[in-house]
Amino acid sequence: MRYLIISSLLLFFTVGCSNTSNRATSSSQKSWKDLTDQQLLDTLQYQTFRYFWEGAEPNSGLARERIHMDGVYPQNDQDVVTLGGSGFGVMAVLVGIERGYITREQALERFQKNVDFLANADRFHGAWPHWLDGPTGKVKPFSKKDNGGDLVETAFMIQGLLTVAEYFKGGNEEEKQLVADINKLWEEVEWDWYTKGEDVLYWHWSPSYGWEMNFPIGGYNECLIMYVLAASSPTHAIAPEAYHKGWAQNGDIANDTVYYGLNSVLNFYGNENEPTGPMFWAHYSYLGLNPKGLSDRYADYWKLNTNQALMHYRYAIDNPKNYAGYGEKQWGMTSSYSVNGYAGHHPGELDLGVITPTASLASFPYTPEESMNVIRYLYTEADSLIGKYGPYDAYSVEHEWYLPRYLAIDQGPIPVMIENYRSGLLWNLFMKNEDVRKGLDRLGFSYN
Repeated sequence: MRYLIISSLLLFFTVGCSNTSNRATSSSQKSWKDLTDQQLLDTLQYQTFRYFWEGAEPNSGLARERIHMDGVYPQNDQDVVTLGGSGFGVMAVLVGIERGYITREQALERFQKNVDFLANADRFHGAWPHWLDGPTGKVKPFSKKDNGGDLVETAFMIQGLLTVAEYFKGGNEEEKQLVADINKLWEEVEWDWYTKGEDVLYWHWSPSYGWEMNFPIGGYNECLIMYVLAASSPTHAIAPEAYHKGWAQNGDIANDTVYYGLNSVLNFYGNENEPTGPMFWAHYSYLGLNPKGLSDRYADYWKLNTNQALMHYRYAIDNPKNYAGYGEKQWGMTSSYSVNGYAGHHPGELDLGVITPTASLASFPYTPEESMNVIRYLYTEADSLIGKYGPYDAYSVEHEWYLPRYLAIDQGPIPVMIENYRSGLLWNLFMKNEDVRKGLDRLGFSYN
């Protein structure tokens, strides 16, 4: 079923797109005030979808790492494709089909381009790097030693691709071929190789530096989906021990704390003064993996994510550092642009007075009322923070700072998680995948 939002789109085209500075005008502010909550969600989803549709790198059709409306970029950075952000982006394109922004045929053509590019791009034991050069498909080093396979970014990409495959698997011959091509990519990822023969998964491997980055992934963070997919692989599955011993740290992951009257459920940092993390931890793994009804011996994942979002909300209300702007309409911290470069904001020591809209907006399934407060504030009281692709990446009232810039990894979760709240689209698709269900069973999960 498609959800046509003609009135909202016409409103956006007349008062949003007409402004060449990519800022909303005072007339758009007045118009946005007249929208219902559902119309505001329509507008936000459409704008953020456009990042991945109109703003895509042309050769690959995948997501650019960043889009700066001020035109100021790091050297040779405009053509960099981000793997994780592209995984979020292909899911945003599915939202575009269902919401009537594009046709199924247009999306199929884009997905064919994406998959063809990924099949011919640099891979390392089946894993893509963090960044690829869009025109050539060659690795673009994320850092000196990070010039090979990135298993976490690969997991985010595979999560998106498997969701696309579920959407098209009952279709025509062209669509079935797309599904077959996606499954081939899925089966070629050597998840088990990235254990080094140990009971844990490693984040990176480089053809030049081997395992020198030495980043075994254990303890709670954004990487749950990687372990689920690694256990689900039909060709290169890891043993359950890697999950229980490596990721769950022999059960120590379940040593939670209490913060603002809420249980953290899992052990985020092992430090009572830092009991929660940046909000992307509640987003990236759960764009397809449905936390509703999801549990294992360590956690109820709906409670985990809802409590994390409410911790951020209550922290902003309390505002222990007395930053200007914090409150019920301005809350949520995550890794993003910041007043001095890039930072991993979260309550506590790394609260720098910066609000990142994706933190609350992509938390809509967990905190619909609290997140709606932020959406309405941005569109009706702070419209200078809204551009062509939705809210800009980050801002600070305290430091009187913002830049008209976007990051794929922050824009992508917004339309996807809002759609999961509204219709359950991406959750329903991903959770139908038979391999994924087998992997969850192997790891001892209960799920809907």
